[in-house]
Amino acid sequence: MVDVDAATRWVQAHVDSGFLPGAVLGVLTRDGVVAVEAFGDARPGDRYPIFSTTKPLVGMVAAQHFESGALSLDTEVRSVIPGFGGGRDDLVTLRHLGSHTCGIPDPDLDDPTPLDQALAAAGRSFVAGTACQYSSLAFQGIARMAEHAGGDPWEDQLAAMLARVGADGLTLDTADTPHVPRMNPDARVDWEAFCAARHPGAGATATMADMLAIAASLLKDDGALVPSATLAAMREPVSLGIPDFDQSVPARRSEWAFTWNLRRAMPGLAASDGFGHAGWDGCELWIHPEHDVAFALLTNVLGAEALGLDALTLASALTD
Repeated sequence: MVDVDAATRWVQAHVDSGFLPGAVLGVLTRDGVVAVEAFGDARPGDRYPIFSTTKPLVGMVAAQHFESGALSLDTEVRSVIPGFGGGRDDLVTLRHLGSHTCGIPDPDLDDPTPLDQALAAAGRSFVAGTACQYSSLAFQGIARMAEHAGGDPWEDQLAAMLARVGADGLTLDTADTPHVPRMNPDARVDWEAFCAARHPGAGATATMADMLAIAASLLKDDGALVPSATLAAMREPVSLGIPDFDQSVPARRSEWAFTWNLRRAMPGLAASDGFGHAGWDGCELWIHPEHDVAFALLTNVLGAEALGLDALTLASALTD
């Protein structure tokens, strides 16, 4: 049985210090939910913005079309989005979009430019596949490719996929949350503009029940979200060995797979089997198959990690 005491003490300490106004922590194993605990101003069923934890969910919407052959990691973006990148002359694939190796300059999340227009005009920062730089806008391309493959709007495909595991509370109605992110001078967003964008790279909100339903399916690898072989393909590292514009300290580098972040050799974390994603407001979703544990954290402080929220300590507490 997973010992959650150290993890709950970690969250409680951040709430007691005033760093976090509140949080919900959820932990499960393949046998079921171990703990769901709310702290501070949170209640266990509260809906939180999950920001970039939206990304692998949209990645799975596209990946569910791999088995039929309607899409593959090597599908060229221009074959689906003819105006992509303002006529870029390099070959950009779905794999590049989902691994932050596509070279798309990233506008702010509250930029008023419509996402399709921004995607068409983006140009490039580097030749696809030669470097790594984080891009939320790339997920507009993934969403459009999923629509091309599946025929339905990407939000409808997302809802249908998540309903298969009971995560039908997750929504892109981002304003429908009692926990609007707490902002600071270095991390701010025009909340109304952000909510209006319904951004496939950052725009979802979810409850802990939603997050744990997703985590349980992935930990069991039960094929309900995507087939087992597809999930394995999504977890193959892509960014290893290429320059990373976002992480200048090699020892601290994480790796990108297709829309999943991999924790394979992280200082301070003994476990090397983790795949998941974090959100800008401190949200976390991580699955550790070899340790038979998955966990989620919902909270709402923009730039939480940059302000000192060390999520590796939380992961270590649950995987030791």
